Amino acid sequence: MTPVIEARGLRCRYGEFEAVRGIDFEVRQGELFALLGTNGAGKTTVLETVEGHRAAAEGQVRVFGADPLRDRSIRRRTGIMLQDGGFAGDLTVAETARLGGDLRSTPSDVDGTIEALGLVARRNVRVKHLSGGERRRLDLALALLGEPELLFLDEPTVGMDPESRRTTWDLVRGLLAKGTTVLLTTHYLEEAERLAHRLAIMHEGRIEVAGRLVDVLAEHHARITFSAPQDVALPPLVGTATWAGNRVDVRTPELQRDLHTLLNWADGRLDLTGLRAHPASLEEIFQSVRQEAKA
Repeated sequence: MTPVIEARGLRCRYGEFEAVRGIDFEVRQGELFALLGTNGAGKTTVLETVEGHRAAAEGQVRVFGADPLRDRSIRRRTGIMLQDGGFAGDLTVAETARLGGDLRSTPSDVDGTIEALGLVARRNVRVKHLSGGERRRLDLALALLGEPELLFLDEPTVGMDPESRRTTWDLVRGLLAKGTTVLLTTHYLEEAERLAHRLAIMHEGRIEVAGRLVDVLAEHHARITFSAPQDVALPPLVGTATWAGNRVDVRTPELQRDLHTLLNWADGRLDLTGLRAHPASLEEIFQSVRQEAKA
């Protein structure tokens, strides 16, 4: 199956500065692909290029098999949620949504979209009086008009309260279940962990980590932490244990085996105070990318 988005050897420059340094990735139909990275990594530049808002310096980008910069028919099939929608502050929520619907070349259920984003009670409120989270929901509502096949979400839940963020996640899951393809950028790593099928982590214009979420997490060691007296000799473990005072940190490729060993060893001997065990997280992987880049 032809990928919905395909980038090969993509390079982007601002004058002499190379913001994106030869990256390859693809986004498949019906999946959510999370593009993550440190500040200034090049994520927004990649997004703008794939959306057809800027030309690549080198390489090739294809969306639905066509050049997004030159094939305007792609616009009818996509929805874009920018970091800042640039709304007219004196328009109401309903007026802004109707204007967005009028600008689409495909039929749009404006009222249904307002309801889905929980903005019915705010439909007659001027945009300038909305909270930051409400503006983000309005941004998303406009991106969803016309039921796009491909959705670009650039930091979609910034400024939202936890309840609104969970509602947005549920909405995105519903879109994925219907076959919508999503390219997401976010600084909320929990968001990527909850939603992404595959991901890429960028740093200084390059992709440092990429793959299926489950595979990316599996490549990094799990973690067991607990407190114990400093003079205690731990049992043989697959992983490596380090001490900081009386706090023990075990990094292990065999979480179940080492946890079983520790629990059996501690039974009747001592309490493993503050015991925590969990697989690798995106937060830890993200930090390791930054640390390796500094080394």
